[in-house]
Amino acid sequence: MSKKFFNVRVYGLLINDDNEVLISDEQEYGIRFTKFPGGGLEYGEGLIEGLKREFVEECNTGVEVISHFYTTDFFVKSAFNDSQIISIYYLVKAVSDLRFTTKTAVFDFDGEGDTLQAFRWVKLSELTVDSFTFPTDQYVADLLIKTI
Repeated sequence: MSKKFFNVRVYGLLINDDNEVLISDEQEYGIRFTKFPGGGLEYGEGLIEGLKREFVEECNTGVEVISHFYTTDFFVKSAFNDSQIISIYYLVKAVSDLRFTTKTAVFDFDGEGDTLQAFRWVKLSELTVDSFTFPTDQYVADLLIKTI
């Protein structure tokens, strides 16, 4: 019998001066998916600390939290294991120069390997729920679309 557990995830909604939101195309475990930047909370860290770490690790960019945007309020099973996903989303702003490359095409990865990632800016006016792979990101995209 597999052990079931909670998997706490934290994500940042980074919107630039051109009214575009940053999204991440990734490939892991042979699965391609699109989501907001962020990831799993590590044991012993707080939500905001974890989000800042994720942005430095993934984007090489420091961020500051502006405000809480959404916390999962429905059941979501992980696509990768038997965990229940709890995701927290924050509006963030960059506090350092943006030090990552962005692409325009979906899944336009540089290099090869087991874990790949590429970032894209998407105009909020062109953002759709279908841009995202996972149910919580889709829900958050819909909330973001409704607030613009």
